[in-house]
Amino acid sequence: MNLVTLLPFIVLIGAMFLMTRSAKKKQQAAAQMRDHMTPGTGVRTIGGMYATVKEIGDDTVTLEVAPGVHAIFAKNAIGAVLDDEEYNRIVHGQAADLTIDTPVVPDDASSLTQSETEGDAPKLDLGKKDAPQADEPQADAPKGDEPKDGKADGEAGAK
Repeated sequence: MNLVTLLPFIVLIGAMFLMTRSAKKKQQAAAQMRDHMTPGTGVRTIGGMYATVKEIGDDTVTLEVAPGVHAIFAKNAIGAVLDDEEYNRIVHGQAADLTIDTPVVPDDASSLTQSETEGDAPKLDLGKKDAPQADEPQADAPKGDEPKDGKADGEAGAK
C-alpha cells in the first residue's frame, strides 16, 4: 500500500490517542483533588451547590448544605475542593484582607471624565435637538402640503 493512502488513518489514530490521553489526565486530576478532601473542607458540587464535607465514605460524601442539613453525594459529584478563604468569601460573604496596593478600577468610565465644574470646556450635548418652540420662527419650513420646489408628485422632474 501507498503511504499517502495510510496517512489519513495514521492522523485519525493519533488524534484519538491525544484526546483520550488528555481526558485521562483530567480524570486523574479530579480524582486526586477528591482525595484531598477532609471533613470540614468546603466544596462545590458539579451542580453548583456549596457545602461543607462532614464524612467521607468509599464512594460517597456526606455534605452539610445548611446548618443541620446533611445530604449524601457520590464522590464524582464533587466539582471542586475550595480553600477556606475562597469558601468563606463565596458562602459567608466574608471578604479577605482588602489592603492591596493595586489601584481600584471603576466599573464605568464616568469618573474618568471631567465634569463642567472641574474643566474649562463645557460638556457637548450630543442628543437630538427638541422641536422648535412656538415663539421661535421656523426657517424655510414648507407651508401646508406643498413641496419646497413647487412640484407635485407625478410631474416631470419631481423627486
